[in-house]
Amino acid sequence: MNGPFTEVALLLINTFVGLYVLLILLRFLLQLVRADFYNPVSQFIVKATNPPLIPLRKLIPGVGGIDVASLILAWLIQGIGMGVIYLMLSGGIPAPHYLAIWAVLAVVQTILNIYFFAIIIIVILSWVAPQSYNPAVMLLHQLTEPLLSKIRKVMPDMGMLDLSPIIAFLLIQVIEIFMRSFAQSVGLPSQLVLGL
Repeated sequence: MNGPFTEVALLLINTFVGLYVLLILLRFLLQLVRADFYNPVSQFIVKATNPPLIPLRKLIPGVGGIDVASLILAWLIQGIGMGVIYLMLSGGIPAPHYLAIWAVLAVVQTILNIYFFAIIIIVILSWVAPQSYNPAVMLLHQLTEPLLSKIRKVMPDMGMLDLSPIIAFLLIQVIEIFMRSFAQSVGLPSQLVLGL
């Protein structure tokens, strides 16, 4: 049975690891879609993630415009955080291959969550504040538009009705189903699969 101090420690580790991995992946995605670098939110994300990323980029260069160092950093931090949490809960360390796969799946899940919530926010704001020029909203548009525009290109013209967010939500759910199936097929322990 875990005491209150263990619960607080788990909460703090989970929160800080989750938030930092989120910032790293936001930086990766915003760079991928070539979002506005001078946006104040972009500047905050860059400043918050530069300390570990700058030295890592000297060891791991980008490939084809993809910031590989950001992905590896997110994976490493996620894996370390999960390993520490697992150690605190079970008193043991998961097998390295389980931890590596678990961290990859968690990183992919975070990317899916970023898109899921970004699209929800964009849809709601299109109803209540369609002309918003908030820096965060502008970044969300820049993040989601490349995906939604690709979906619109393969969909029949619906006039004023834009169903691309619904298709995006369905795609996210399909990917999550395959991720859970993959996790179980490679033999991840049940307590590891629960996080997906």
